[in-house]
Amino acid sequence: MGRSTPVLTGIAILAAVSAASLQADSRHLAVAGMEFAAPSAMASAADHAGGNADANAPAASILETETDALPHSPETDDRLKRADAHLNTGRQLYFEGDLAGARREFDAAVDTLLAAPDNVPDHRRIERRLDEICDLIYRFDIEKLGAGQTQQDAVVFDKAPIDEISHMTFPVDEKLAPKLAQELHQTTSGIPLELSDPVLSYVHYFSTDRGRSILLSGLRRSGKYKDLIQRIFAEEGVPQELLYLAQAESGFLPRAVSNKQAVGMWQFISATGSTYSLNRGTGYDERLDPEKATRAAAKYLKDLYAHYGDWYLAMAAYNCGAGAVDRAIERTGYADFWELMKRNALPRETRNYVPIILAITIMAKNPSDYGLESVDLDTAVEYDSIHLTAPTNLNLIADATMQPVSVIRDLNPSLLKQVAPAGFDVHVPRGSADMTMAALESVPAENRQAWRLHHVQAGDTLASIASTFHVSPERIAAVNRSADGLEAGDVLLIPAVYVPDTPSVRSRAKRSGTKLTLARSSRTSHKTGSVQRATHVAAGRTLPAQVLHRKAAVRTASLQ
Repeated sequence: MGRSTPVLTGIAILAAVSAASLQADSRHLAVAGMEFAAPSAMASAADHAGGNADANAPAASILETETDALPHSPETDDRLKRADAHLNTGRQLYFEGDLAGARREFDAAVDTLLAAPDNVPDHRRIERRLDEICDLIYRFDIEKLGAGQTQQDAVVFDKAPIDEISHMTFPVDEKLAPKLAQELHQTTSGIPLELSDPVLSYVHYFSTDRGRSILLSGLRRSGKYKDLIQRIFAEEGVPQELLYLAQAESGFLPRAVSNKQAVGMWQFISATGSTYSLNRGTGYDERLDPEKATRAAAKYLKDLYAHYGDWYLAMAAYNCGAGAVDRAIERTGYADFWELMKRNALPRETRNYVPIILAITIMAKNPSDYGLESVDLDTAVEYDSIHLTAPTNLNLIADATMQPVSVIRDLNPSLLKQVAPAGFDVHVPRGSADMTMAALESVPAENRQAWRLHHVQAGDTLASIASTFHVSPERIAAVNRSADGLEAGDVLLIPAVYVPDTPSVRSRAKRSGTKLTLARSSRTSHKTGSVQRATHVAAGRTLPAQVLHRKAAVRTASLQ
């Protein structure tokens, strides 16, 4: 990237990147009572459900921190510590512009884990960390911190799993009934767990190859959000078991969309989302924000339970709306889900919806009976939030956090465009909030939707940097103070021009795309193959750990 010019400058970013924050960033890639006579909020909700007295009782299930249940051997602890040390050293060298050194440290991090003996009792911990490290290295390698990117990728929505199975019927395995009856007798639950033919049929389905793949995908992904959901449910007084409602609705996909245009992890339609303070704008939709949507779902479920006094009816109303359930009760005279189901008084999808959730709950709370005890849960998403005072480009936020822009997008699924609006609380990797705010504030507020920050690497010149960002060297020189020369680790203001994006919106049945994966059955062979390619990073578009950069000369400038 660059050749050099007399006019150069750095900007003031007080970026004290501590070893602790580096480690936190590398670990977390990243990334909740109405009366029956007045159901106004529920009547407008055409899509959702429930709450319970035993709400805070812990549920013994697959989601009870599977990682903590693993043995912790000294061998594995030592390897993880050494691998993280190499990773953080590599990141620092990357930020300082030492490409070769960064590559060596990244390779050392990977090799430390690849060399672990197969017979250590907690080898799964090593495999999981290996995946996380390779994913982060891959993102840096591919995106190079987003330099030169001006447009957002197409917004991608995922198909809601509920659409695939809620209209289907499956055979009942009669041999399952005695087994499930015994399990339920020994299972503690904040919601009632009852056996019925529909519940048995879905337990059978989730035990087949196709059903099991759907179940496992959701359970693995739940690791990202279970801590957040359990915390919010406890705060709102909602049973922990209703976490599995999100498994049925979306498979824990924040950008799931149903054929009825319900969206997000908790599948809110527009009217219900609005009732529960999930705001929407031209560039964002809070129904897609896992934390805000979970809070709204907890309040809605609690309101529905207060309305019906019955969890099954509350869950049914969550799916088809309180109005539909109220009318079914009025027509039949029965305020009982199983009676309404027997009389076909509810929509077919809703008649299957409650049994699906019960089946998933029973299986997840008895993991050893269904071969689910060894499910590897995804790493929990952890983040800090910063309040934006001006429209801000996601690439600029990525520059400020020193992360690939895909990490910022993953932490902010509710953002639908490249520019986050003023007033938006954007999520950034845990531990990076202060550094990010300092960096953003060094950019004139009126320019944050377009301008970038460039972390100078060895060999950069003003001309090459200008070419990368499609601006002239003179434009860069005009907004940065002159100095003797560019130095690796300096940070330049880049007065890039904002071109409003028109992102296409597309959906997908499941996530796709190229990603580095390490075949665990042949780990040794990757030491000079895929891993080496993955760690071939363009190092140095960032700053050293302890650098006080020079102040920007221009605080306001709209150069056209």
